Amino acid sequence: MSKISVEVPDELLEDLDSHVGEEGKFVNRSEAVRASVRKMLDVLDEIDERHGRLEDE
Repeated sequence: MSKISVEVPDELLEDLDSHVGEEGKFVNRSEAVRASVRKMLDVLDEIDERHGRLEDE
């Protein structure tokens, strides 16, 4: 698995952290970011499909 580095505003990071940990939905920040990226890619695919921009698989 590759690693990346991103800069995140403190306000956004605080919001992310509220969903991480024993009381949160995610075990750690990495899991939360991976889930967010997957969701965003799904949304972008749906938008592309509606506009006829997806290639046939």
